[in-house]
Amino acid sequence: MKQIPSYGFNMDTACVELRLSDGSMIAIDTIAVENEFTETWLDRREWDYLIYNDPLGYADLVLNGDVKKYLYTVRQGQTSDQ
Repeated sequence: MKQIPSYGFNMDTACVELRLSDGSMIAIDTIAVENEFTETWLDRREWDYLIYNDPLGYADLVLNGDVKKYLYTVRQGQTSDQ
């Protein structure tokens, strides 16, 4: 299993970058992901939060999670809080 010794958001490329223990790198184009899945400004706000505060969680969600279900769940929680 490969480890992820470093990760972060690269503002120059607008990518969340994961550097793996074998030296390879995965770069997730955050703009492309937002364009594909964003339906409301609340979605965009959630993406921004994850990108800046939890880039590893963002990468895990995009690579392994159900993005549409996640955003739906977040939307339901935000509308019930208001």
